[in-house]
Amino acid sequence: MQNVAQSWLVYRITGSSALLGLVSFASQIPGLVMSPLGGYAADKWPKRNVVIATQTAAMVLAGILAAITLTDSVSISAVFVLAILLGVVNAFDIPARQSFFVEMVGREDLVNAIALNSSMFNGARIAGPAIAGLLVAQIGEGWCFALNSASYLAVIAGLFMMRLAPVARREHQPSALETIREGFRYVARTRPARAYLSVVGVLSFAGLPYLVLMPIYADRVFHSGASGLGLLMGLSGVGALAGALTLASRTALTGLTKWSSVAQIVFAISLGAFAFSTDIRLSAGLLLITGYTGMFQMSASNTLIQSMVPDVLRGRVMSVYMVVFAGSVPLGNLFTGGMAHLYGAPIALLIGACLSLIAAIAGWILRSPAEKSLAEASLIRS
Repeated sequence: MQNVAQSWLVYRITGSSALLGLVSFASQIPGLVMSPLGGYAADKWPKRNVVIATQTAAMVLAGILAAITLTDSVSISAVFVLAILLGVVNAFDIPARQSFFVEMVGREDLVNAIALNSSMFNGARIAGPAIAGLLVAQIGEGWCFALNSASYLAVIAGLFMMRLAPVARREHQPSALETIREGFRYVARTRPARAYLSVVGVLSFAGLPYLVLMPIYADRVFHSGASGLGLLMGLSGVGALAGALTLASRTALTGLTKWSSVAQIVFAISLGAFAFSTDIRLSAGLLLITGYTGMFQMSASNTLIQSMVPDVLRGRVMSVYMVVFAGSVPLGNLFTGGMAHLYGAPIALLIGACLSLIAAIAGWILRSPAEKSLAEASLIRS
């Protein structure tokens, strides 16, 4: 809800497609620099404590944004500063939260836990944009930020109520720099991990930034305003929820590599078709497909990576995942926003679709069936 309201706020006060990309860039680029520290914190201290601290900080930042918006003192510079600070918080939150799953449910249920987490996330993506579209149209963006801030109270209460089994900690703790290097070394010498992280990087840079341009489509293409923006984002969320639930229904990793590649190819084709669609009904159907395939591909990669990682390294490897994601998404947002500013939103999305398709086909050709089977077998054994 806050993401939709913030995008609309930036677009309303600036009218700039380039600034839409810049704000997203500002919120995500801190993760590129600080995620290794977040991974170190996740493996050094109790993960629940780290998550409680980050969720509290996010609640405060959302409250500040609500206050300055409701008092008509908001400016684009203030939005940028708060976006950067939230990016810093997320750099510590995401590695800790992602690696916390195994402590809550155990390795045997990890595949379903990751997929169900994606389901909850995308359930929020369905309800949030719809509520945000209504609230923005009726009473403005500030109340969306206020509701988001209040929602963290339930999250923090839930974290405090958890009863967790004790987790063994390493008796010898190397230096922070050496601890961070361990995560990068694991990824460097583990071929499947490198492959899945490369896929995440390409899709995050070229494909996922399509969401940044939804305010432009809602306003200039479909002439539907904030309510149209909520509809577009909500339909993408419906598709993403379905993709996450599809993954949650799986009980084994076998075949997941193949289906994740197919999902990326279909994602690229549907995104390219959406780029030039002027019929909101056709576009709605295409967004369902892009949401479904994009989420299936990203969740599958996350699942495969976490399934192969030793428990003691999970926080740091997920910080490498965050570095790849945090480096690709903001650069992709910046690139997509710039292309939309220079050549228009349809051309920007078409470029992203073509890059995603090329990467998916190249990966499909270059990785032999034997290599795929070997990678999946090694994951199942672990």
